[in-house]
Amino acid sequence: MGQHILVDGYNVIRRNPQFRAALTQSLESARELLITQLVHRYRHTPYHVTVVFDGTGKHEQHLYERRIHIIYSRQGENADQVIARLAREARAAGHEVQLFSDDSEVRQSVTRQGGQATSTHGLAAALNAPPRRLAQRFAHQIRMRALYGLDPAFKLEDYEDAEAILYGQRSSQRRRQRGAQKRKRY
Repeated sequence: MGQHILVDGYNVIRRNPQFRAALTQSLESARELLITQLVHRYRHTPYHVTVVFDGTGKHEQHLYERRIHIIYSRQGENADQVIARLAREARAAGHEVQLFSDDSEVRQSVTRQGGQATSTHGLAAALNAPPRRLAQRFAHQIRMRALYGLDPAFKLEDYEDAEAILYGQRSSQRRRQRGAQKRKRY
């Protein structure tokens, strides 16, 4: 069972500043920026990513660019209808469906079929987030600097989530696990 990610292409482009800036150059450059960022975010994952755009051709066009499935809808059919159909097909095949769109109609259609709908800002946040290992390493550096005072210029209050980093959920989980391990030994 895999996860299928559906992206409402033009909806994402028109609702996020980073893509709107590229849209001032051309629609093609905004599409390429979206696809490039999706490639970088999902290239080493098992997810199936499909971006759907409104098209004008007689037939639906399917392109594959660096593991991203790109669909242009046919004339008379909009991207929302294609997304609803793809979500239905993916759910029938036993896949989980994740939709990124702000269009309430298509979001309702996907959630009625058992999928999850996330806003386009959620996608933009995911695309701009650092890789998980890098974020973990940065959090560890902050903890060590605060604990041992290795950097005199470092001020813990400069970080908004300093409390979560120092006394986060993960450390309390480890304490509980260690306590359980010690009880098992005795």
